[in-house]
Amino acid sequence: MKIAALQMVSTPEVAQNLDTARQGIEAAAREGARLVALPEYFCLMGHRDSDKLDHAEDPTPPGQTPPASAPIQHAMSQAARQAGVWLVAGTLPVRCENGQGPARRVFNASCVFDPQGRLQVRYDKIHLFRFDNGRESYDEARVLQAGDAAVAFDLDGLRVGLSVCYDLRFPELYRQLCRPPCDLLLVPSAFTHTTGQAHWELLLRARAVENQCYVMAPAQGGLHANGRRTFGHTLVAGPWGEVLACRPEGPGLVVAELDPSRLAQVRQQLPANEHRRLG
Repeated sequence: MKIAALQMVSTPEVAQNLDTARQGIEAAAREGARLVALPEYFCLMGHRDSDKLDHAEDPTPPGQTPPASAPIQHAMSQAARQAGVWLVAGTLPVRCENGQGPARRVFNASCVFDPQGRLQVRYDKIHLFRFDNGRESYDEARVLQAGDAAVAFDLDGLRVGLSVCYDLRFPELYRQLCRPPCDLLLVPSAFTHTTGQAHWELLLRARAVENQCYVMAPAQGGLHANGRRTFGHTLVAGPWGEVLACRPEGPGLVVAELDPSRLAQVRQQLPANEHRRLG
């Protein structure tokens, strides 16, 4: 099965980003991809953290098609249906219970649409990034509410686990996702250039090796209008930890083949999951 990840350099303009995403989804479908995934914050890389609050949407119930009153979800639902693909719409801001008043928060939500455009599952990012090296400073908890549940879904008999960016540093999430084993882990991301240089590929390949599955990580990759530079290097890693495809920087598509027979071979030759004794 072909899988595809779109690398973007998203802007503060939602409409422009949605157009870019649509074009990438259509290109992936022409390549024969069954599953397409977008990066974290594909719809908006704003000038301020609070910009997410201005574009937050109401949640869509599972099994339903988003209404026009949720324009980002609606656009991605239509894109999935028109391309005939499963679409993991990176992340977008979704309102939560305490989403009103001076302490407003939103979920950083990864929404999965089936080829009919229906929302199948939604994962809310659990681990919120905070970093300060004296030159760069980030704190997602200023506007984001952390999720509290691991989420996986079935795609043509394959189990796909969801995660987002900073989640990558917490292997216990992936251990939970992989009961039963996942065949593919998704990590839509907007890694900073600083942390990406140090840890991005290392952590992605580690998650693939320790869980004996494919890992696909669509990323933001370049210099954004808000001055932030993201690391890019959208990649797909195989269950032996090998990098199957990678795009260093700039907008573009990464396509790879997910081979169930390769998964079976690795798991048979080295049945590490059967050897686990703790956790």
